[in-house]
Amino acid sequence: MIRHFDDILRIAKERGPKTIAVAVAQDLEVLIAVNEAKKMGIADSILVGDQEKIEEIAKNNGIDIKEFAVVDVKDITQASKKAVELVSIGRAQIVMKGLVDTSVVLKAVLDPAVGLRTGNTLSHTAVFHVPGYDRLILVTDAAMNIAPNLEVKKQIIENAVKVAHALDNEEPKVAIVCAKEKVDPKMPATIDAQQLEEMNKAGDITGCIVGGPFALDNAISEEAAAHKGIIHPVAGKADILLVPTIEAGNVLYKSMVFFSRASNAGLIVGAKAPIVLTSRADSEIAKLNSIALAVLMAAKND
Repeated sequence: MIRHFDDILRIAKERGPKTIAVAVAQDLEVLIAVNEAKKMGIADSILVGDQEKIEEIAKNNGIDIKEFAVVDVKDITQASKKAVELVSIGRAQIVMKGLVDTSVVLKAVLDPAVGLRTGNTLSHTAVFHVPGYDRLILVTDAAMNIAPNLEVKKQIIENAVKVAHALDNEEPKVAIVCAKEKVDPKMPATIDAQQLEEMNKAGDITGCIVGGPFALDNAISEEAAAHKGIIHPVAGKADILLVPTIEAGNVLYKSMVFFSRASNAGLIVGAKAPIVLTSRADSEIAKLNSIALAVLMAAKND
């Protein structure tokens, strides 16, 4: 089981390189990340966008653009579609967002003509290495699904489990995180948690162990779980944290990054190929980590 981002980068090099199709690639931070991935032997890239702007940014920042194939498409919608098409026809295995709104890229991903839709829910899975923990912690969904219902939560779990499997965690422990660890009819998230655990036991959710409801403390701390007398295979040992809403996920995500100084990566999963959508607030290493994670996902899809 992969436990640290140093290992993700090393193993991505062993299982790669894969090819990234960058949608609207005239973005300095993205060019820096894909250039570093190229240097490390993790991934090659096809840069789709305004070639003149891409070449200008590369020249001004010491990036050798000759290392990359460039597809000149100036319109951002068409550039996004072209990047997705490159994955759809097998010339690339990963989509990465450049200087374009997420909604434009996702619309291209879901386009029935050239897209990568599977019929499943798309969701965001973040991966963290928190100082003091002996394992990677996955958080979902902090960026895509606002208030998922039971069926959507099931698919979000399934997406996150695929990420865990790509990290060589063959039976990840999934904690359904709520405000308390007991089922309460006044708190719908706790009822969903109970039903998701039952789905797992019935074989409707596979490849993992699901437990819930858990409060955050007894999901990740064995000491806290023992203090409350909670006996469950997931208690205190969670690998995946399923949050009830996007607000809870967003707050948890940013708390881990800014308070805990956790190393992180993130992907959109649920399509035929992994999608790297980093934000400008993400560090350069977070972008590189996300590319490496996408390479592991793409290798698992082979």
